[in-house]
Amino acid sequence: MKTQRVINPSALARPSGFSHGILTEGGRMLFLAGQTGSDASGRIAAPGDLVRQFDLAIANLGAVVAEAGGKPADVVKLNVFVRSRDDYVAKLKPLGEVYRKHFGRHYPTMALFEVSGLFQTDALVEVEGIAVLDRA
Repeated sequence: MKTQRVINPSALARPSGFSHGILTEGGRMLFLAGQTGSDASGRIAAPGDLVRQFDLAIANLGAVVAEAGGKPADVVKLNVFVRSRDDYVAKLKPLGEVYRKHFGRHYPTMALFEVSGLFQTDALVEVEGIAVLDRA
C-alpha cells in the first residue's frame, strides 16, 4: 500500500499552491515527460494563450497518469517551465482555476522556471513531473 505525507516545516514560509515536500512509502514511481498544450497531432492547440496551453498541458500529463492507473492526487512533483514569468504572474488567477479543475486541493511539490525557449516554438508552457502510484 502506498502512503503520502505532506511535509511543510514550520521553520519555512507557509506554502501557497504547493507543498514543500511529500514523503511517500510503497508504490511505483512514474516519471512524467514534459507536456505542452499540444493536441493529439502534436501541434500547439492555442498559440499565444498561456492559460489554454496550461490547461492542455495538465490534461496531457493527467492522461499519462491515468494510462498508468493513477489519479491526479498521485502526482508528487511538478516542474513548470514558462516562456514569460511576467505573463504567468499576470494570469495567476485563471491559471489557479485551471490547476484546481485538474488537481482540486492537491498540491504537489512544485518549481517554476522561466526559460528562453521550448522545443515547440509556439509553446508558452511545459509541465513535467513525478507520480507515485499504488502497487500493481
